[in-house]
Amino acid sequence: MAPRMDAAELSRMLGDWARPGTRLPDALAAALLELIDAGFAPAGSVLPSQRDCAAALGVSRGTVAVAFADLEARGYLASAVGSGTRIRSGRALAATDGRLFSFTGTAPGVIDLSTGALPASGVVRDLLGAGPVGLSGIGDYLDTDGYFPAGLPVLRQAVADRLTRDGIPTVPQQVLVTNGAQQATFLAMRSLVSPGDTVAVEDPTYRGGLGALRLLGAQVQGIPVGRDGLDTALLGRAVARHPAMLYCQTGVHNPTGTTMTDAVRREIGTVTAREDVPVVEDCCSYDLTCDGRVASTLAGHVDDELLVMVGTLSKLFWGGLRIGWVRADRTRIRQILELRKAEDLATPVMSQLVATRLLEHAGEARRERREMLSSRLRSTGEVVHEVFPDWTWRPVHGGTGLWVDTGQDALALAEEAKRVQVRLVAGPSFSPHDGQRTMLRLPLWHEPEVLREAMGRISGG
Repeated sequence: MAPRMDAAELSRMLGDWARPGTRLPDALAAALLELIDAGFAPAGSVLPSQRDCAAALGVSRGTVAVAFADLEARGYLASAVGSGTRIRSGRALAATDGRLFSFTGTAPGVIDLSTGALPASGVVRDLLGAGPVGLSGIGDYLDTDGYFPAGLPVLRQAVADRLTRDGIPTVPQQVLVTNGAQQATFLAMRSLVSPGDTVAVEDPTYRGGLGALRLLGAQVQGIPVGRDGLDTALLGRAVARHPAMLYCQTGVHNPTGTTMTDAVRREIGTVTAREDVPVVEDCCSYDLTCDGRVASTLAGHVDDELLVMVGTLSKLFWGGLRIGWVRADRTRIRQILELRKAEDLATPVMSQLVATRLLEHAGEARRERREMLSSRLRSTGEVVHEVFPDWTWRPVHGGTGLWVDTGQDALALAEEAKRVQVRLVAGPSFSPHDGQRTMLRLPLWHEPEVLREAMGRISGG
């Protein structure tokens, strides 16, 4: 059966497709052709219906019809009554659904509310601004080949010490250093998942995790997330079918900003142990809490042989550092290490030395992030309520964003926002089934006046 593209998926991949001075049908046809030529929309794929496309893209059905007809006349599309419109020619270059397409440079004049990634912390600015921090130790490594696929021993020790202080007993041999958490997540999943395997995930969940599973060819089953965390009854049913793994976030959840209860964590441990199902736990935001206490994780609830944890220094310090980590038992780390060597040989020594030095200031960085995010949580709530009083969200325990229920089609809202140079990310990007249609994730770190300007543009005020 030909793959069928959802309207939310198409909207994500098209990005900012409308161009000033260009007729909408022409701009839409050009954007679709770019996807086809790049291999992101391979031959045989079935496009959403014209009605669904129009609703998702915030245009008339006639606009979509003209764009489709243009590409059909040029031989790129084929339409058949009852079968829809499929892509007739093109190559299959990459298995992607566009969930991370918004992670690109932002054009001048555009207010980017599509990511919760934080700017560099004051700790990073102070240390890096003073000169080549951490590089005084570079001489110790210049007589080596510079390749440390598992990470510099000094950094593995520093990460292990940090995790141990946070209540997750860890030795350096259980840590593998990666080029950011996205690589850590991909490698952890790749060690457990083969094409066609079923994977259980939260709904909603981190869109980068969903993107990695798509690339791995996994079949994804979503489990709803409530106020206390995963629906454990549905989790039990899903795990009884023996999925290849469970991917979840029990500390600070992205995108909702909530934290699971210990009762849910215990149940996850019980259920996965009973069926011998591995768990990949995303811990990227576990130390970005509103109360200053590091959030609990599955450590101690899930046996080390089944638990793979991934994390990052990007949230605490700066995304530009590109340092992530995997924490697992020694056997699993060895397996992931060999997979990693086929992808890239190692993380740069200089970045790791900087990261080691920054970890000495983890406590200071946590306090700074907590104060900034707590302040912006209040100001963001005030601005959003001022402009959109009907929008609602659950209490936030931590993280970098608000998971907002707009009460309307957030996908169409995001498309409308593009026209006024505001970049948003709607709920379907965080859903394994392109659900969460009324939801919107808003980052917390923007200055109130910037957010007010963005909200004003969206509202038309």
